[in-house]
Amino acid sequence: MKPQAVARILDANLDRAREGLRVLEEWFRFGLEDASCAGECKAMRQALARWHSDPLRFARDTPADPGTQLSHPQEVQRRDLNHLLQANCSRVQEALRVLEEYGKLAEASHWVAPGLAKLAQDMRYRLYTLESELLGGSLRQRLAQAHLYLVTSPVPHWLDAVEKSLRGGVTLVQYRQKTLSDSEKLRDLRQLRQLCNQYQALMIVNDRVDLALISQADGVHLGQTDLPVPCVRQLLGSHKLIGLSTTNAEELAQALAADVDYIGVGPVYPTPTKAEKPAAGLEYVRLAADKAHIPWFAIGGIDTQNLWQVREAGATRVAVVRALMEAPDPTQAARLMLGELLPPGLPTFT
Repeated sequence: MKPQAVARILDANLDRAREGLRVLEEWFRFGLEDASCAGECKAMRQALARWHSDPLRFARDTPADPGTQLSHPQEVQRRDLNHLLQANCSRVQEALRVLEEYGKLAEASHWVAPGLAKLAQDMRYRLYTLESELLGGSLRQRLAQAHLYLVTSPVPHWLDAVEKSLRGGVTLVQYRQKTLSDSEKLRDLRQLRQLCNQYQALMIVNDRVDLALISQADGVHLGQTDLPVPCVRQLLGSHKLIGLSTTNAEELAQALAADVDYIGVGPVYPTPTKAEKPAAGLEYVRLAADKAHIPWFAIGGIDTQNLWQVREAGATRVAVVRALMEAPDPTQAARLMLGELLPPGLPTFT
């Protein structure tokens, strides 16, 4: 047994857990304005601080610690807010596990009073729930701010069209590709993930839960004949986004009762993307405007020429394919559409 080594381990992980909790607390406080969760993080920090006694601090020997020179490339950069939050959730959970295990050893040897191991265990289980609330809250907050949703199509230079749309203010992109092999889709998704990270946009995968998980997408979009929502939620977890297409009042009611984060409403106009489906029309848009209590996107044949009609029917969010993917200037087209959609006082990216 090396009491000095155990003391150094406890000291380092008390520091690590408290630092990570502070990062999470700040986003709960300022990003999500969630006083309850921010207060819970603060209470956990203070509870750990009471165990951070002088004997543990005095055991610290930073110059002789070989671990200060070890790092991983992912620790040097944060690709987006979600990555930052997830990294710090993991940091706290790992530190709490170390405190739990070495705390048992220290308690058995009477180097620390009983209670540290149990405290760390209880906190670790609570962190799993907080992580879901934190990451889910972050994604859903960004979803609530999205007004123009781009669904990709297999046009030449499709990624270039996506980037130009992102420059125009698009903040939500769905990858939809039916003809490529899985390996080709995964290649596309990895490129799209980098692009969405660069522009701080959400990335959704059409239908495929497996590809969404592998590509670290922010969620999936489901059709009426895809996997049931409860199964998808079980696979994705509570913090990822799920969207569901609807075409009529019955499907809308079922979607509103399901565990989804947003709804597609349409097709509003005839569209080759859904050639087999008759247009639901503006009346269905008016119904969604009256009934929906979660974000919803009108979709189907919407472009810069008819957007005003959809807007007058009550839509404040729309999803488009050809209007951007096949536009001569996707950046300008996105700006024009956002100028019509964004509430007064918000930037129009012009």
